[in-house]
Amino acid sequence: MIWAKTIEWCGDHARLIDQRKLPHEEVYIDVRTPEEMYDAIKNMMIRGAPAIGVAAGYGIALAALKSKDRKSLENKIALIESARPTAYNLFYAVKRMKKLIPEKELNASIFVEEAIKIHEEDKRLTELLGENGSELIRNGSAYMTICNAGALATGGIGTALAVFYKAKEKGKEVTVFVPETRPFLQGARLTTWELKKNKIKAVLIVDGAIPYILKNEEIKGVFTGADRIAKNGDVANKIGTYSLALAARENEVPFYVVAPGTTFDLSLKEGKYIPIEERAKEEVTEFMGLKTAPPDIDVRNPAFDVTPNELIGGIVTEKGIIYPPFRENIGVIEC
Repeated sequence: MIWAKTIEWCGDHARLIDQRKLPHEEVYIDVRTPEEMYDAIKNMMIRGAPAIGVAAGYGIALAALKSKDRKSLENKIALIESARPTAYNLFYAVKRMKKLIPEKELNASIFVEEAIKIHEEDKRLTELLGENGSELIRNGSAYMTICNAGALATGGIGTALAVFYKAKEKGKEVTVFVPETRPFLQGARLTTWELKKNKIKAVLIVDGAIPYILKNEEIKGVFTGADRIAKNGDVANKIGTYSLALAARENEVPFYVVAPGTTFDLSLKEGKYIPIEERAKEEVTEFMGLKTAPPDIDVRNPAFDVTPNELIGGIVTEKGIIYPPFRENIGVIEC
């Protein structure tokens, strides 16, 4: 299979693909300071919960390389931590890196080693996610996803898309219907690009066509990623996922979430406590410099929504598939 190098460590800096340029240009950016990594995460040069976690780890490693004392390092870690509020992998990585802060002299190498370890662990987890989820795939069938939950969203081969990649390795052919995923078009720009690179048939649809396709095509399942999962199985993911889950239930199509243990926030009892990021209005009123709405229009731009656990048929993890009742069964995840 062919994977983009979403993010990698280059000895004294990180390199990542600028996802804002895809699918038309493959542009790689060298990130040399924690401030640059903050900007990369905040402005969606890199996105997807697991990839954000890896980027946070490398951002803190850069902070350790640049910092002269503990206070300076802690300030730069706080900056990285503030980049985006919803994806739990960022906070998971920050928590791990904070444990390395010494009382006295800084040793930057241990921060670099831990960041690389976080990245390598994510690679391994995505392989397991794909392997476990691929057992749900039928040869010759059609499925649906939303946003981008592939290699571009992780340090490895993906979450939801990893299921299709592993299924292909086992000789199963699938068709994947891909909603465009407004307003940032991660489905249209990124998921279709990934699937085509890996020779998996992709069919792009507008977001509003989701219920129609689920009703009129033989869709055997929906697979999505996740940005944060509460203790009861409520899932925060890209805006539109809740609508997709409702449409799937209405049309009796199984709905699965695919996510590693690093995405579970067991401190939150339910999804209503998950912080939901609201992004700039310009993402809605214009696209790639083209204005598409009146300049004085009021805008709401929540980047995520929360899908209630009762709409979810199963959560694919590295330890296996968790089925309802989630309140009882989700305890197998320990991070």
